[in-house]
Amino acid sequence: MSGTTTFGFGPQTRIVARLVAGVPDAGLGDRTPCPEYAVGELLGHLADLTVAFRDAARKDLGPTTDTAPGAATPTLPVGWREDLPRVLGELAQAWEDPAAWTGMTRAGGVDLPGDVAAAVAADELVVHGWDLARATGQQYVPDQAALRASHAFLLAALADESRGGGIFGPVVPVPDDAPLLDRAVGLSGRDPGWTPPTPPSS
Repeated sequence: MSGTTTFGFGPQTRIVARLVAGVPDAGLGDRTPCPEYAVGELLGHLADLTVAFRDAARKDLGPTTDTAPGAATPTLPVGWREDLPRVLGELAQAWEDPAAWTGMTRAGGVDLPGDVAAAVAADELVVHGWDLARATGQQYVPDQAALRASHAFLLAALADESRGGGIFGPVVPVPDDAPLLDRAVGLSGRDPGWTPPTPPSS
């Protein structure tokens, strides 16, 4: 998908930072739309991918960009409430450099063009922002430029899949006239209608 139009990451990273600030300590073990991640693990994954795509933009290749995302269950780092918003800001700043969008870089152990890495980063922030908002009961309106990049990336990824599966799991059918966020969420393998499970009555 070379030729991606550049956009600023600042609006989407600030939205995700707001969601992070709204996570209650008591909710870190709650379920999310990612079956394998509780809220705390999702936050750990966000912390890891934010560092990885910040360094991918900087072309600072090494352990942070070489590790596959499924290599180990993510853990919530100490100081995450302060550190994750800070690193999100660093990611946005790194992608302001036009050089980040050109040439080759690496993320998740995969070599890929800079503009494709940007699209993947946008998709991660948009979809996992939705995951976090749904799991914690927060309102979520993603940045529209990041959302468009996420949806375009997911469509391209689906076209590359011979078995028709979404990049995060089997595609969930969504009406063509549904909001763009719902269509992106469905392409990612999630049900746009997902809500947290109701706790059993005592």
